[in-house]
Amino acid sequence: MFSMAPKRKKPTSNGGATKRRKAITMETKYYIIKRSEKGETNTEIGRALGLNRTTVQSIVKDKERILQHMECGASMKAVTTQGATTRIGKQHNPNLVAMEKLLLVWLEDQIQRHVPVGIALIQEKARELYEVVVEKQGEGSATESFAASRGWFNRFKVRANLHNLKLQGEVASADEEAAERFPGCLAEIIREGGYTADQVFSVEETGLFWKRMPSRTYISKEEKTAPGHKVSKERLTLLLGSNASGDFKLKPLLVYLAENPRALNGIFKPQLPVIWKANKKAWVTDGIFEEWFNDHFVPSAKKHLEEKGQEFKVLLVLNTGPGYPINLGEVYPEVEVVYLPPNTTSLLQPMGQGVIGSFKAYYTRRTFRHVLSVTENSGGKLDVRQVWKTYSILDAIKNIAAAWNEVKKSNLNGAWKKLCPNFVMNFTEFEKGESLDAVRRNIVQYSERLNLGVEAEDVNELLESHGEELSAEDLIELEKQMIREEEEEAPAPKPPRALNAKILLQGLALIEEGLFMIGEQDPNVERFTKYEREIQDAITFYKETVKKKQMRESMQAQLENFDFKSKSPAPPAILNPEEMSYPDSTTPEIVVLSPPTSPGMYLQQPYRAEQAQMEQVDWTPVSPHNSTNIYERRT
Repeated sequence: MFSMAPKRKKPTSNGGATKRRKAITMETKYYIIKRSEKGETNTEIGRALGLNRTTVQSIVKDKERILQHMECGASMKAVTTQGATTRIGKQHNPNLVAMEKLLLVWLEDQIQRHVPVGIALIQEKARELYEVVVEKQGEGSATESFAASRGWFNRFKVRANLHNLKLQGEVASADEEAAERFPGCLAEIIREGGYTADQVFSVEETGLFWKRMPSRTYISKEEKTAPGHKVSKERLTLLLGSNASGDFKLKPLLVYLAENPRALNGIFKPQLPVIWKANKKAWVTDGIFEEWFNDHFVPSAKKHLEEKGQEFKVLLVLNTGPGYPINLGEVYPEVEVVYLPPNTTSLLQPMGQGVIGSFKAYYTRRTFRHVLSVTENSGGKLDVRQVWKTYSILDAIKNIAAAWNEVKKSNLNGAWKKLCPNFVMNFTEFEKGESLDAVRRNIVQYSERLNLGVEAEDVNELLESHGEELSAEDLIELEKQMIREEEEEAPAPKPPRALNAKILLQGLALIEEGLFMIGEQDPNVERFTKYEREIQDAITFYKETVKKKQMRESMQAQLENFDFKSKSPAPPAILNPEEMSYPDSTTPEIVVLSPPTSPGMYLQQPYRAEQAQMEQVDWTPVSPHNSTNIYERRT
């Protein structure tokens, strides 16, 4: 007889160990959702992670709420641990929910700016933001009092996934003792590695309110008072850097709030003068930084050193803080990464020793110059308000690139005086860049011509405002801007821009006409000849592009008219010049015809204008000062 196995007894409260419920971290839940989106079944995911299929199914069903939570805490990842368990709790006080959203943005901003925070400071900021939120909601909205107690703070840490946020009792000041010791340590690293000034690099992030006017201008006052007016709080983050010799600037990394703003619709982003990245808070995340490091920094540094005939080995000096992956130096054996000691950025970081300050002054001057130029060239049709309203992120990108280009080699090299004094060279006064005082004077002069009434103190306040802590009003506007940018983002990208031969011809004709007019007025022939030559050299690319496009169009036309069956070309289309019509008899149309096959008959194919003259055709140069060999036929 077979005996039956005894039934398994359930463990009692007094007996064996009870089965504990396994806590699942928010990061694990996010990982499960991502695997599910790739097509893996719940069973496969559960088997791989040692979870029950129904558990995985529940997590996938809760996808929307989990993703929303992870999105709120994404940039805080550097200060959390894999083992931290996060719960999404329900809050019944809408003012508290709104305040905590703003507080999290403020916290993330502090961390991105490498500003240490303490519990008391967070509690104080929470109370301030709560009061502002209640005030914005109007009377009667404060259904509950809020004291920002220690208990609230502990619950907020859990809700915001801030379990291991390193807090300090008071905000730490700059560590002068560490700043005095570190240059000696760095000098030893440089000596052992045999690095030259060309091989040592540094980069730093900086925020830029790219569309901000001085606070006392009527534009800023209008932004604060006019109902529904869009406040110019638009902020982006830049990563700027160079090598210690100052002879190689890295292409700026720009992080914006939206991936496809309308101003960039149709623009091929890899060919912008900046490296374009986007996230909802316009911050350099660790993922963005790692991509920049691998795809841009390493290749560009390698190319520069090879062009100079130097060995490819690099020492990269970074700030200590979140956003920078800790394993950067392990990916490429040729790249060594060194981090500045905590709380020494303001004392040692080269980009912070006048480089970023100069860049922002140059950017502000170019912004004012842009507004002045557009206003004056409109012939009185546009005022400052109208021009400022149309100032787009594309205009800002152009001015950012131009301002970064203005930063001199002497400025970039001199900024290493505190960190690597042996690398600093002696530059003559001629090679030094403009003083900030001179740039400020320029800005004031432009403002006078724009009737903005800006003074030197206003310019200083504007330049310093880029690095200020976000106020409650700034945080509220930033949250609105995130929503606005998402709504205004181009729904369907346009096809990339392409150069059109006909429009290029017209543009080149206008340049020729303008040069002729200036040449007729300038009494200094030597000066005009110099600048004319420079302009002609500058537009050589567009002249060559026109020729190439005409040649391709001619070849395409020949292929389309070729009879491949008989292996002989089909008769070309013939046009009689007398039959050619123009939409406006007073407006000439640029027409380029091929040499005549018979008297009065012309082929519609490009050919050199000199041949047209040889055939004694009645052609007129597009301008009396013609150097592009473009002719037109008038009706």
